[in-house]
Amino acid sequence: MTRFRLSVAAAALAALFVLVGGARADHNSSKFEGAKANTGYAMHASKDGRIVRTLSDDFKIPDTPAPHWQIVDSRGNVYLLNQLKIKGGKTNRSITLPSYISDVAKVQIWCSWAETLLGEASFTPAAK
Repeated sequence: MTRFRLSVAAAALAALFVLVGGARADHNSSKFEGAKANTGYAMHASKDGRIVRTLSDDFKIPDTPAPHWQIVDSRGNVYLLNQLKIKGGKTNRSITLPSYISDVAKVQIWCSWAETLLGEASFTPAAK
């Protein structure tokens, strides 16, 4: 009976680690470096098998017309995604990546209006 209780306790503890591990950030990027995006970092997490990116609280969204999330994978493919600023003064500080993006080497802040890179942060190694 004692072994049974120990194995149940061990299984419960393992399940707890899995649940807690899925809710927290796996690791952080380097600091954003660039002309307009040069504070804070991006956090990597997995949720329900999908990659989630979140900007740190100290990241300041550049005061430009159309800053967007842009992702670069380990093969150099570039994906222009959602805008950071949305209607009503709200922001997209977190984004769930589409399933066709399998890893992330860099998170970039791209101004689609001026077609220029505002700043970027790297993940070493690429976050999967």
